[in-house]
Amino acid sequence: MQASQGSHNSSGNGHRMYHQPMQKMDMMAHFQMLDNNACPDSGSQISFQTYNDQFFTLDSSPAVTDYVVYDSPSAVSISSNWSPFSPQCSQSYLSDPYHSPDNTSRSPLSGTSMVVDDGDDIRHILRELENTLLGSESDNEDGSIYSSNTEVQKAGSLKYNQMLQMIPSLDLKQVLLICAEALSNDDLSTVQSLLDALERMVSVTGDPTQRLGAYMLEGLRAKLVSSGARIYKMLKCKEPTSSELMSYMHVLYDICPYYKFAYISANVVIGEAMENEPRIHIIDFQIAQGSQWKFLIKTLARRPGGPPHVQITGVDDSNSAHARGGGLDLVGQNLAEFASSHGVPFEFHPAAVSGCEVELEDLKVQHGEALAVNFPYMLHHMPDESVDTRNSRDRLLRLVKSLSPKVVTLLEQESNTNTTLFYPRFRETLNYYTAMFESIDAGRPRDDKQRINAEAHCVARDIVNIVACEGAERVERHELFGKWRSRLTMAGFTQCWMSSAVSSAVKDVLKEYNANYWVGEKAGALYLGWKNRDLVTCSAWR
Repeated sequence: MQASQGSHNSSGNGHRMYHQPMQKMDMMAHFQMLDNNACPDSGSQISFQTYNDQFFTLDSSPAVTDYVVYDSPSAVSISSNWSPFSPQCSQSYLSDPYHSPDNTSRSPLSGTSMVVDDGDDIRHILRELENTLLGSESDNEDGSIYSSNTEVQKAGSLKYNQMLQMIPSLDLKQVLLICAEALSNDDLSTVQSLLDALERMVSVTGDPTQRLGAYMLEGLRAKLVSSGARIYKMLKCKEPTSSELMSYMHVLYDICPYYKFAYISANVVIGEAMENEPRIHIIDFQIAQGSQWKFLIKTLARRPGGPPHVQITGVDDSNSAHARGGGLDLVGQNLAEFASSHGVPFEFHPAAVSGCEVELEDLKVQHGEALAVNFPYMLHHMPDESVDTRNSRDRLLRLVKSLSPKVVTLLEQESNTNTTLFYPRFRETLNYYTAMFESIDAGRPRDDKQRINAEAHCVARDIVNIVACEGAERVERHELFGKWRSRLTMAGFTQCWMSSAVSSAVKDVLKEYNANYWVGEKAGALYLGWKNRDLVTCSAWR
């Protein structure tokens, strides 16, 4: 959920996407850009291939859970006999997108999505392709046509043509998965043939699967030529104007509730924790526009007996200045004027530094104040022990714990892409973003140019980075709530169970959106999902 730019010819002769000019948005608009990554250089623009062929739409199925689910607008409670947080039996990654060393507990609904959880079907398709390419006598132990790269290559161009003839009988999702598995096994000839076929199946103006497929295809191409980091930087640094970028973010803010979920849930948690405190200090580790805190300031202004003194420390590196149209001083001035207009004593301290580099002295913590810390969709950008021995992810948590905050709010996307290998990571990304693209599709007409631009600039960059990059170059490293819970517990935090007021506030927001959104509670955390897929979580700690 980042802001990005996409227009570079990656491979082949792609059609360039043209974006309509946007009206400049008011800085007071209630949304913020979530971007906290360094970008040293820029390059040529990247474009995605567009085609008009229509293929199958992936529809999600109703959720089955054992925890309370609040559908929008009406509430429905559904239960089953299995525990979403209990460890699952070991399975091949073909049928378990969450099969990963760091997935010790599943989150509600994770892995139950009908979007891509059809490992048996994929195995059957792979067996058919194997028989076509190699003949019925080629029984590989794992049932995959890619177990023997040499045999596939010896099959020759004739058998590749036979394989390509089978593609019209497959849907886009199946071809993407087969291509990803071929790439994971270095079967480059098969990969190239499948990429050529995929070009004719994807479209940035098609149904949700076709649009997502366009960006997944770009990620596969970048992975194939080891250019993922370069394309990621182009998508990030070759940005539109600040007014255009804010317009794209405002589109997402309007048509889907992911940002509002983060703002509202964190504000309610912090407001409850700070009840009756005379001096409040909030450290926001991704302050961006700062618009979230206007809601809380307005609420504090109505406190019986008078409002408290509020100090906000905004942590954000220089990259977000482009979207804001200025540095953190602009955020401070905006919030100070808003607080003054509501009679709330206010201070703002800018900390123009990335989360990897922040130190105690940057945070301006003072004795006698009640401290709240907010992590909105940013901790997954911090490299952990699998990337760097410095382990910035856990270091930052330990630093915050040393401040003895009264409450910490954690907002994260519920996806498992941190330490997983390429193929299961690809499968998980396809699963997760299919649900997200379906939800975005429900908010605007399919040919809406603003929606197309918002997806290209705010979502595509993340997808390319997850699919194509490895090591330190892959900065989009999401973890499931179970893993975050382990990290915070090891850092010394204790989870705070959230009151019913938090879910009630989110349910009120969901009344404005499609009925397929739901909010559910499990093990003290709050989940926001689409149909049968949980997408983001909110949890509170101290």
